[in-house]
Amino acid sequence: MDTCLVTASHVPLKAAFPAIDAHNHLWGQGKVERIVEVLDAVGVTAFCDVTANARISFRENGYHLEPGNLEDFFSRCAERYPGRFYCFTMAGFARPADRPLYQDAGRFVDETIGLLRDHVRRGARGLKVLKELGLKHRDAQGNLIATDDPALFEIWEEAGRLGVPVLIHQADPCAFFLPVTPENEHYESLKKFPSWSFADPKFPRKETLLRQRDNLVRQHPRTTFILPHVANYAEHLAAVSRLLAENPNVYIDFSARLDELGRQPYSAREFFLRWQDRILFGTDMPADLEESERMYRTYFRFLETFDEGFYMPDYDGTFSRRRWSICGLGLPREVLAKIYYQNILKIFPDLLGADPPSPPQR
Repeated sequence: MDTCLVTASHVPLKAAFPAIDAHNHLWGQGKVERIVEVLDAVGVTAFCDVTANARISFRENGYHLEPGNLEDFFSRCAERYPGRFYCFTMAGFARPADRPLYQDAGRFVDETIGLLRDHVRRGARGLKVLKELGLKHRDAQGNLIATDDPALFEIWEEAGRLGVPVLIHQADPCAFFLPVTPENEHYESLKKFPSWSFADPKFPRKETLLRQRDNLVRQHPRTTFILPHVANYAEHLAAVSRLLAENPNVYIDFSARLDELGRQPYSAREFFLRWQDRILFGTDMPADLEESERMYRTYFRFLETFDEGFYMPDYDGTFSRRRWSICGLGLPREVLAKIYYQNILKIFPDLLGADPPSPPQR
């Protein structure tokens, strides 16, 4: 639908501070040279591939995962562009959901811990777990594996002992669990990516998935958890506030959720101000596309300006369609500095070397 609204536009060409994209993927092969060009153009100083031992690519009905090789990340990214890339590993979780995650839980845990130790020794900075755990992954008997299954307990404990965070995705927008009808607020998204619909009763409900995840977080207070996409409850910021208040071992990022946040800008701004020390910058969108510079600048516009009536990129990083318009938060510079880079440096103090980045000349 076209709009007659006329508003001011203040699109930052670069982030107010050198930013660290703490949640992204190479999305298949990933054109690394193009990614670096985009990062340079928009002022992103470092980029995290959170699935470095897997390949995730967009397909016609959603995304596709297949096992990969951690060494490919180091040879293609980290070694060629020192200081620009870092990574997480999926360890033993880098397996498609259409096959059993394990035949024997004890052996899987031992193998996953062994891989995690090896990958951390080789340079991986954390453990990434996709939404398939709790939602799709089953054992050899066909039983759905709960996120807080006691059989997996030692994996999360080992991450804490190694001093690496667990970036765990649980659930999705609320509408993904509702019938795919024109009344669904994400109807167009679910038509574009039909595999993202979990309306079928064979899938657990969103409330169940979040309850399991929150139980997991509470059980492992010495492990740092990063809960992406505003802890996957951006539609209910009061609930996310409670989660953060009750669990000091939790950080969140807001990747791929500008739509949910930008339609409630007053509440979202209050939330960002309150939790400014626990929010990380990330996009979770391809950075090698023709529109990728615009994608990053839309994130900056959302954080830095009070602009109204603009649109976020689609989940695949393109601007081929619109959901609903959003408004910017106009955050203070001291808050922007924390979100763009200072908070992730609390987790990885050596990420950018000894010297903190300086803000660009505006």
